[in-house]
Order: sequence, then C-alpha cells, then structure tokens
Amino acid sequence: MLPYVLLALSIGLELFATTMLKASDGFTRPLQTIACALGYIGSFYTWSGVGLVMTALISVFIFSEGYNMYTILGIGLIVVGVVILNLWGNVGH
Repeated sequence: MLPYVLLALSIGLELFATTMLKASDGFTRPLQTIACALGYIGSFYTWSGVGLVMTALISVFIFSEGYNMYTILGIGLIVVGVVILNLWGNVGH
C-alpha cells in the first residue's frame, strides 16, 4: 500500500509544481516560484505519462488554454506508449 501512496504523492507534487510554474509568470512572482521549486524537489522525479495528461487538463480547465485534435492525439499516443512500456517493457530481463 505504501508504494501507491508514495506514487500518488509524487504525482500530486509534480502537478502542483507544474501548475505553480505557469502561475509564476516567468519566475516573476516569488511565492509561486518558490512553491514550484519545492514541488519539483519534493516529487523526486516526474511521472511523464500521468503528469503530462493531468498538466494538459489543468492548462485547459484552469488557465483556459486551447486544445485541438492534434493535442488530444499526441496525449493519447503518450498514454498508449506508457501502457505498452509498463506491460511489455521488461521483456527479456
């Protein structure tokens, strides 16, 4: 159970840090810049698949950034790639 808690914590911290990165407005807002750095430090490493999808959703729903068919297709391909690597990436080891 603990690995899943740590995974959820790491993903949450990475999402927080990425959101603060946007909110820091080019590192011109000190509080958001510090929060961004602490979030990335606390996450230990980023979770590219889940982190990317959640970051894209945050950018659309919180920051009102646009998306199109190619954005959705690209994110979908990343998710498929992560699933394939997790299922069959260790073949031969």
